[in-house]
Amino acid sequence: MKQGIHPAYGLVAFRDRSTGRLSLTRSTLVGHDIDTSVEIDGTEYPVVDVDISSDSHPFWTGTARTLDSEGRVERFQRRYGSSR
Repeated sequence: MKQGIHPAYGLVAFRDRSTGRLSLTRSTLVGHDIDTSVEIDGTEYPVVDVDISSDSHPFWTGTARTLDSEGRVERFQRRYGSSR
């Protein structure tokens, strides 16, 4: 690998804005100018605030809903029927 062309890669804390949960992971965002930091187990890490994470996303929290306002499933069943 060429030296000096790769971005810095280090530990960064991602904070979900709606729940406040922190996730510590590696990212190349450590090289950017991140103004805030948080202390986890006595070590300071830069913090990146995200709007949605697996902690607040409806699919992962089980609150996702499927809306079928036009009756597409029923129309498909009428048109093609079921083999059962």
